[in-house]
Amino acid sequence: MKINNTEPLRIISLVPSISELLAYLGLDEEVIGITKFCVHPQNWFKNKARIGGTKNINIQKIITLQPTLVICSKEENVKEQVNQLMPHCTVLVTDVKSFTEALKMIVTVGEITNTKSKALVLVKDIKAAFNEIKINSKKINCLYCIWYNPYMFAAGDTFISSMLQKAGFVNMLKNNTRYPTLSINEIKKLKPAYILLSTEPFPFKQKHVTELQKHLPNSKILLVDGEMFSWYGSRMLDAASYFKAVIN
Repeated sequence: MKINNTEPLRIISLVPSISELLAYLGLDEEVIGITKFCVHPQNWFKNKARIGGTKNINIQKIITLQPTLVICSKEENVKEQVNQLMPHCTVLVTDVKSFTEALKMIVTVGEITNTKSKALVLVKDIKAAFNEIKINSKKINCLYCIWYNPYMFAAGDTFISSMLQKAGFVNMLKNNTRYPTLSINEIKKLKPAYILLSTEPFPFKQKHVTELQKHLPNSKILLVDGEMFSWYGSRMLDAASYFKAVIN
């Protein structure tokens, strides 16, 4: 994918984790718009133009900003909305469902934004950080919960599931599709050693741990930082050290 190099880059990111990546790559001046969920870095969240949410972007505002590049996600953004932007600028559609695909995405973003050398260094550093994680040889079965009422979980073919494996867990739903919902009785039948309650997209709190623990006294239930498991890009550097702490 190429864009017109005769004019300055004007980038709009529709993906929170990629906005953070763009900041890491030093593209402060080039990025002109982000979503209301792009909370990192904080100075961007405060000062950059906001173009709506990931599922409800303001098409007209984006067109008015005259971007040369819009970066979106197949999973996080709405296809019909993204298609409306394609006649107006270059659109990079990312599709990250694994650790390896995340690293490839970083390089792709680096190539298209003229920051490939920084992107390659980042990929090298992420690989090195994860190589330092000492995973317990004993299989630790878990469920990773992303939503409440009903309980929804990250299953196979997701970036989260890939990161669970990197953290030393075995996703009990790895053979299921995407984001299934389970009843309390269905969870009980699985007998998970661990249930991880994520801080996003649903903001699980300690009260939810207490509530679920009553039903599953034999499972260890933990609150975990959702950004560490679901944000691909530069956040993966922090995720490696976070996983070490979780394992310990």
